[in-house]
Amino acid sequence: MNPTKKEQIVWIDLLRIFACFLVVLAHACDPFVAKTDTNYTEFLSGAFIGTFVRASVPLFVMISGILLLPIKQDMLSFYKKRSKRIIIPFIFWAIMTPILYYLYFKTGVGTMNVNIAPDGYTEQALFIKLYTWIFNFNYDIIPLWYVYMLIGLYLFIPILSSWIQGATKKEIQVVLILWILSTCIPYLQLVAPFLGYMGNGDNMGILGVCDWNNFGTFYYFSGFAGYLVLAFYLIKYPLNWGWGKTISVAGVIFAIAYAITLGGFLFTQKYYPENFANLEIIWSFTNINVLAMTFSIFIVFQKLQFKASKRVRTISNLTYGIFLSHFFFVQVAYDFIYPRTVSTMPASLQIITIGVVSIIISGIIVWILSLNKCTKKFVM
Repeated sequence: MNPTKKEQIVWIDLLRIFACFLVVLAHACDPFVAKTDTNYTEFLSGAFIGTFVRASVPLFVMISGILLLPIKQDMLSFYKKRSKRIIIPFIFWAIMTPILYYLYFKTGVGTMNVNIAPDGYTEQALFIKLYTWIFNFNYDIIPLWYVYMLIGLYLFIPILSSWIQGATKKEIQVVLILWILSTCIPYLQLVAPFLGYMGNGDNMGILGVCDWNNFGTFYYFSGFAGYLVLAFYLIKYPLNWGWGKTISVAGVIFAIAYAITLGGFLFTQKYYPENFANLEIIWSFTNINVLAMTFSIFIVFQKLQFKASKRVRTISNLTYGIFLSHFFFVQVAYDFIYPRTVSTMPASLQIITIGVVSIIISGIIVWILSLNKCTKKFVM
């Protein structure tokens, strides 16, 4: 099944909306996860919910795999069409978000978010942010790291499409197995020093990685591209399980993967405090445990059957704009909600409330922008 632009596959739209909310909820967790030393209870709430939402970005990538593979046009036409829809909104929000942050803190508003220093939002800092996003994202546009990666995937999709159209089921399975092996490499790298591995000079990379080579053995089978292949495979060769088996298998896989991810995150934070690189290994979107969580959610949504819904399609079409714009509104929601509820509301409920408020506000703004022909190009 390769859905066309005109037909609506409702479960895909619902999955996109769900993934979008998980992304917003993930960023609502950030100020709480940062309180490892100041408020461990709030840290735990952020860790518990933050672990649950790790499948957010992989689900977005899998949706791209469903909708784009195999492509039905030549490479240049594909690039031209996708670039208009991805790059214009990306540029707009890469510039607009730092401006919004600057204006917000220029009013003198304070924040209890330990990740941010309002006095750093000067005219000079803003000016630098307005052009250095070309090189990489800054704090104000952290969620846009995804777009840099997405552009890379889109550049590769026509090449992947040419192979996948002629590949047999077994050939795709081989590629998926190699990709799954690559999702275990970060853990192998963590374990290697305890087995006597001394690294290559100061570089602790494995499987050929060193100062003059960043590309290890499984490099070309690793990363987010595997999610594109997995999505294509599950659509072309669906599991065809009943609801009972699907829920049972998905539930067990998710529970085990969640426990490993959360336990690993808490363990790493305890024994390697302030080592954010190690923390990100446990929460990485491309490791084996997050892959398992993503797979379990995907196969459940894949079984959903609903009639076409114009409202669901409308909300689904807003998700890219919400993704690009929500981070600023998460900050505003946190500053408004947290100080007023810190003594009356559990941290977990605060996080959910911040997430809900943020996605509603950003959704309304993106919807308003989508109504005008001139501003619509900035959000979808």
